[in-house]
Amino acid sequence: MSRTALLAMDLQVATARVAPDGYLPRVVRTLETARTAGVLVVHVALQLRPGHVDVHPRNKLFGALPADRFTPDDPGVAIHPDIAPRGDEIVVHKNRISAFAGNDLRQILDARDVDHLVLIGIATSGIVLSTALQAIDLDYQVTVLSDACADSDPELHDVLLTKLLNRRGDVLTTEEWAATLA
Repeated sequence: MSRTALLAMDLQVATARVAPDGYLPRVVRTLETARTAGVLVVHVALQLRPGHVDVHPRNKLFGALPADRFTPDDPGVAIHPDIAPRGDEIVVHKNRISAFAGNDLRQILDARDVDHLVLIGIATSGIVLSTALQAIDLDYQVTVLSDACADSDPELHDVLLTKLLNRRGDVLTTEEWAATLA
C-alpha cells in the first residue's frame, strides 16, 4: 500500500511575497486536508549557514544573495505563520534548490516507508521542479498540486505543469487531490 507524504516547500515569509492572491488560504486548506486524512506533512525550507559559507560563488542563484539572507537570523527564513508546522510535523532545511539537498529528507521518507510524494510550494520553476525530477529519478510516485504551487512567472508555471511535470508524474488541483483521499 502506498504511503504518502505532502512536502510543503519553501513556504517561507520571504518567498510568500511572490504568491498570487488566494494562494496562502488554498495552501492552508490543503494542509488541513492532508492532516485530516493522516497524510505525513513535511515542511522543507531553505536555510543557509551564516555568511553563506555553504554557497559556492559559482552558484548563480544563491551566490547572488546578500550574505544575511536565508540564514537562521533572517526573519524571512521562517515558515510563513499561516502554514507553520503543527505538533510533531517534521521540518527539513535544505541548502540548494531541491528538497533533497544537504539534508536527511530521503532517510526520513525511507524510515516511514513513503513511496508517494505530493508537492506544493514556491517556486514551481525552482524547488517544485527540482524536487519533482529528483524524486522521480529516485522512483517515488509524484503528484504536483497545480494550484498549491506558485511562481513569479505565471507563464513558466503553466508550461512546467502542462508540458513537463504532467508527463513525468501526476498534476492535480488541490480539490482533485482531496477527492482522492475521500
